[in-house]
Amino acid sequence: MGLALPVWAQEPIYRCGNEYTNNPAAARDKNCKLIDGANVSVVQGNRARNAAPASRPNASGASVASPGNRIDPNEQRARDADARAVLEAELKRAEAKLAELRAEYKDGQPDKIGIEARNHQKYLDRVAELKAAIARTEADIAGIRRELSRFGAPGGGSDAR
Repeated sequence: MGLALPVWAQEPIYRCGNEYTNNPAAARDKNCKLIDGANVSVVQGNRARNAAPASRPNASGASVASPGNRIDPNEQRARDADARAVLEAELKRAEAKLAELRAEYKDGQPDKIGIEARNHQKYLDRVAELKAAIARTEADIAGIRRELSRFGAPGGGSDAR
């Protein structure tokens, strides 16, 4: 079991505005103040070695990858088809949930259940929860349709609005 101990600075630390340094020459140039007895956390920086340049989007918005990172077009089509199938199934589930919520909501006049006949506030709370659930589900459906449109799919399913 490892034990984590605080790392104490071996060199004096200087504060230059919002910046800290342990370089005395830079501290003199910028008129930095020496920090004495303060708790300073030392963070070791990581340097990327032989890092490939990040892909940049081209004018059409698609990212340009290096030739070594290319995926076989058939494999990409299969991945897209799988993703589209998952999204279409999710869309059908969300549309079914929306239909169920709307049926229960009954245009803001759902049936009172249980104690709601005696406690009107519980009824109002449930109506508000149903309305919020309908709004969330409609937003989910809109998001799924946006994702499907990125695949060039028509959006599938019936329009439950």
